[in-house]
Amino acid sequence: MAARKTKAVNTVDQLEKQLAQLQDQLSKARAAEEQSAAKAVDAQQKAVTKATKALQAAKTKLATAKKKKTPAAAKQVATANAAVKKAQGEVSGAREGLATAKQQLATIKSTNKVAKQHETAMAKAQRELAKKQKVADRKAAAKAKAAAKKAAAKQKAAEKKAAAKAKLAAKKAAAKAKAAAKKAAAKQKAAEKKAAAKARAAAKKAAAKQKAAAKKTGAKSKARKAPTAQKAKATPAKRTTAAKKAPAKRGRKPKAK
Repeated sequence: MAARKTKAVNTVDQLEKQLAQLQDQLSKARAAEEQSAAKAVDAQQKAVTKATKALQAAKTKLATAKKKKTPAAAKQVATANAAVKKAQGEVSGAREGLATAKQQLATIKSTNKVAKQHETAMAKAQRELAKKQKVADRKAAAKAKAAAKKAAAKQKAAEKKAAAKAKLAAKKAAAKAKAAAKKAAAKQKAAEKKAAAKARAAAKKAAAKQKAAAKKTGAKSKARKAPTAQKAKATPAKRTTAAKKAPAKRGRKPKAK
């Protein structure tokens, strides 16, 4: 759509330039036509003057011929009359041509005058239109500038608001992350404390179990050692008794076989 609009504007500008060139050519053509008509009037005026002089000369010859009393005078008068009539016809024709030329010149001048007035009015109207267009363009530019300024201010406010919102969100997120980290650290600490307590309890329990086992083992060992000691104590007594009995046995006399 923008391309079409630009093309249309370019076409209008081109046509306006062509129109200005044509108007300039038309003005030059009108001036040339008026100059040519004026030259035609001058030429026709000269023709009228020449025909008038010829008529005067023919009349003079006729008057001279009429004054003569010779036999050939009648013929000369007839010839002079014919020349006068011819000259009168030429004068009439030249005068008619001059009137026509003057009428054409007057028409051209009138047309050119109207055209000139029209051109002047058009030029004035175009100047007024250009002036109004300039004022309108200035107003439109000021309006566009104000709108752009307002839009920029609105955009700046929106950006500031968005930045503040983002900052607040970041602050909240940081606080949330900090709280989460603190909670996780506390949870971790509690878990570690619980694990340590559990480990201590397990170690204590294991130590107690080990102590009990050792005590039990010691008791069993002691229990095993007690009969052995008693037996050990009883054995020397028997041996002493046997020792005491042995010499008596050896003092008997052997039986005879």
